[in-house]
Amino acid sequence: MPLARVALGAALLGITGAQAQDLYVIDQLVVNLNSAADASGERVATLKSGDKVQLIERSGDAAHVRTGDGRDGWLRATYLAADEPATVRLAAREQELAQLKDDLAHARAQPAAAPAPAAAPPLPIAATAGEDAAATAPLFAPAGDHPRPVWPLALGCALLGLATGFALGVLLLDRHIRRKFGGLRVY
Repeated sequence: MPLARVALGAALLGITGAQAQDLYVIDQLVVNLNSAADASGERVATLKSGDKVQLIERSGDAAHVRTGDGRDGWLRATYLAADEPATVRLAAREQELAQLKDDLAHARAQPAAAPAPAAAPPLPIAATAGEDAAATAPLFAPAGDHPRPVWPLALGCALLGLATGFALGVLLLDRHIRRKFGGLRVY
């Protein structure tokens, strides 16, 4: 991850001052916004991770930015990223998840209040000759009919293959040693 941030910082250094670009303060930082590029000036503002700033220009490894409330200042360009930090994205996804949970609860409560629809015809269980079995199979299998997992069979086949390969390797090695040393076992 630090390598990706260094690469992103190097890519951001190539941006000219003529372009205004929205950037974000990177994760887990509180950064001082100074009035001078070399951090010798007075502190203009304090920025937290996820604060959106607009890039005005670059000078070496310093970036001149403007905050959302209109204050201008300088900070190190490595503290900026083009993508929103994970904390901001996480908060948005948590809010989206809460909304989806509310929608699900509402949808589950909805059928209980609505009248029951007319009974649908039963789905065919087996396909007749000439029909595609996948097209006529029920959407969900009955509750007690679960397919057996495939991994035990795959693991057994892999172990059998390994044992067979080991045995063949031992036999070939024995044969090679006997030929080389005139029929004697030297091991």
